[in-house]
Amino acid sequence: MSTLDESYWTNRYHSKSTGWDIGYTGPLGHILTNLEDKNSVILIPGAGNGHEADYGLSLGVENIHILDFSALPLENLKKRAPKIKLENIHHADFFQHEGAYDVILEQTFFCALDPELREKYITKMYSLLKPNGILTGVMFDHALDTGPPFGGSLEEYEKLFSPKFDIEIMERCKFSIPPRAGKELYVKFRKK
Repeated sequence: MSTLDESYWTNRYHSKSTGWDIGYTGPLGHILTNLEDKNSVILIPGAGNGHEADYGLSLGVENIHILDFSALPLENLKKRAPKIKLENIHHADFFQHEGAYDVILEQTFFCALDPELREKYITKMYSLLKPNGILTGVMFDHALDTGPPFGGSLEEYEKLFSPKFDIEIMERCKFSIPPRAGKELYVKFRKK
């Protein structure tokens, strides 16, 4: 599905067709609040307007890197959160990005990718994480045939992620926003 390129996402932001952007920190806020090491180097891919970066900074988590395909939401973030380090804002294709992270936060990124890219996503996440690194966040646990967003299931995620990651947590998310309650899994995968 080649239409899911930078132009596609920028047009969605311009037309305010951003149903995934709830305007505040969602479930990732819970994860950031409970982060064991506030000095962890963190990546949020497909971060959009980066509300989680604002929240993380308010908690003293300063090593947050934001990555998005579209420049528009990143410009919004720069205006809204002047404390964020400019070198931590990455306008790039996720699959071309280079870095080394302790933690990668997942929310509304995996489901935005064409399902044909899921294996490539997992390989890239693996390469971006430091040894023993963690991929954590929320993922849909229901079928969505047309998208984005694209759905998935616990069984699918186990099959996809287990070759490269130890699955430490994969359970019904207890801190989803109300419209997504009962439709998301909280996941924590550790790099093998």
